[in-house]
Amino acid sequence: MKALLSHFQRMADYNTGANRILYEACAALSDDERKQPRPAFFGSIHGTLNPILLGDRIWMTRFRGGEAPSTGLDAILHEDFAELWEARRAEDTGIEAFMGGLEERGVSGAISYLNNEGRHFEEPLPVLLAHFFNHQTHHRGQVHGLLSQTHLAPPVLDLHRVLNP
Repeated sequence: MKALLSHFQRMADYNTGANRILYEACAALSDDERKQPRPAFFGSIHGTLNPILLGDRIWMTRFRGGEAPSTGLDAILHEDFAELWEARRAEDTGIEAFMGGLEERGVSGAISYLNNEGRHFEEPLPVLLAHFFNHQTHHRGQVHGLLSQTHLAPPVLDLHRVLNP
């Protein structure tokens, strides 16, 4: 159990570091470049950064025992990049605090929730926590790929490089 707790806390640290690196890279682009339509699921760099934050908010609400509203995952939470980055930093702080407190709560049990399609699920917390971090990494990878379509070299986001620069 202690190893699993440590793993999720490490993943929270990685999430914060990887987001910082990714947002620093994106900040080097103009707003027009970040919002330029590109062949991507969420249509642009900015359009992909928003659903990462939205997904994190949905899952963190569920992890804390709340009910997350069923909203379109392509919702733009913040049009302004600086506001989006500030919201990202605040969310990452909350994620780290939550994962840091898992020792008290543990990682057993299941979470019951409705997904964005209105389907009901009840799944083990450890699986959902793993999904949470995997989901972030998946979408950061999309942004990484979109950055390769710009004049910028995409940053290194490898776990071992982010945690041990």
